[in-house]
Amino acid sequence: MNQEEGEIVSWLVSEGDTVAEGQPIVEIETDKATVEVEAPASGVIAKIVHRQGDVVPINGVIAVILAPGETMPDEIPESIS
Repeated sequence: MNQEEGEIVSWLVSEGDTVAEGQPIVEIETDKATVEVEAPASGVIAKIVHRQGDVVPINGVIAVILAPGETMPDEIPESIS
């Protein structure tokens, strides 16, 4: 692993779970530490894009959170801009 990526240690939520903004949803290990990543918004975990053990880029999309009534996008971006 380099400084630009981290490994998903464990998911704290599952697809279909309702989450609140700021709620820890996943633990990710980098070269320096294991951290809990918080939900950037409230909604429902519609899709978990990467699984436990996957190494993902920092700022990469690892899950899709949808607001009530929102539909899954046709394409999921690879990173957050």
